[in-house]
Amino acid sequence: MDIKLKRICIYPKDIQRITGKSEKSAQRLLTKIKKELGKEKQQFITTKEFAEYSGISIETIQEYLYD
Repeated sequence: MDIKLKRICIYPKDIQRITGKSEKSAQRLLTKIKKELGKEKQQFITTKEFAEYSGISIETIQEYLYD
């Protein structure tokens, strides 16, 4: 049985692919989301958190993630 696991963390490169923003803009956006969610610098943003923040469906976000 072949199970395909989907990544749950969002990185600046993912945000670039999804939004067309520059890498620096994507990094700033992640920092802003972390601050609003009360997360520390080393903590990750999940695809669900990014979907809720951006208003983009989680299914659409998953289509743009690197394998």
